[in-house]
Amino acid sequence: MNATQPAPLDVRLMNMTATVLFVGFALGVLGAAGAWLLRQPAFAIGHIAVEGDLVHTSALSLRANVAPQLAGNFFTVDLEAARTAFEQVPWVRSAHVRREFPSGLRVRLQEHDVAAYWGPEGSATLVDSQGQVFEADADDVEQEGLPRLMGAPERSAEMLDMARQLATVLAPLGPHIDQLELTGNGSWRVLLVGGAVLELGSGTKDLMLERAARLVHTLPGVAQQQGRRADALEYADLRYADGYALRLRGVTTVANEAQRVTAQRAAERAAATRAAAAARTAARTAAQARTASKNN
Repeated sequence: MNATQPAPLDVRLMNMTATVLFVGFALGVLGAAGAWLLRQPAFAIGHIAVEGDLVHTSALSLRANVAPQLAGNFFTVDLEAARTAFEQVPWVRSAHVRREFPSGLRVRLQEHDVAAYWGPEGSATLVDSQGQVFEADADDVEQEGLPRLMGAPERSAEMLDMARQLATVLAPLGPHIDQLELTGNGSWRVLLVGGAVLELGSGTKDLMLERAARLVHTLPGVAQQQGRRADALEYADLRYADGYALRLRGVTTVANEAQRVTAQRAAERAAATRAAAAARTAARTAAQARTASKNN
């Protein structure tokens, strides 16, 4: 029985070289075919399907704005870049983009649901229900009675929450909140529809709500004492610990317990001062009398 003899070394080297060349050629052909395939118009982004409840933007305008920013075809388009392009469109809050074979994209959009205006009158910024500030044309807002918030953008969510809670507390007064401002020193100021201004001061949210509630509960009685109704309110300074200062249309007054207590304390201090002075005078008189008695 003859044993199989191994092929000579030179033959094995030739076979290996041929195999490597064949594999390399095949890979080259496949690469060239793939490159050619990727360049075919059939895979160029030909359509963009838009999903979602769109109120302020249309699928047509979205395609017109975003399509020129898309680079590549079905295989090479950067989905993250496409998502960013969609989210830069006004009113778009979030976008989810995926490929749709053979030449399309499908995007699901979520719009901002506006809850307030942001910044001074005429600014192109709004606040959504999540407290996020975004840029859009304020003329597109259809809701009425939205408040205007003014403050630092990083505190927009806090301000929206404060506006909502203050609106509930102040509702018995009638006019709703027209503007809520948070100043640079952390002081809250409310402007009601009709022009009344409420100075809430600074402090915790609970303290601001407590001050507003105190005004709501006591204003009708205070206004009645001045022959006015609660809707005559023009200005209220709620920064006192135990009360507030008011200005009503046709009446300038301070109607609060804090002022009464302050005046009472001042009177008590004055009386104490007079009593101390009288005691000192009496003591001097007694001392002089004792001195005169000893001399006699």
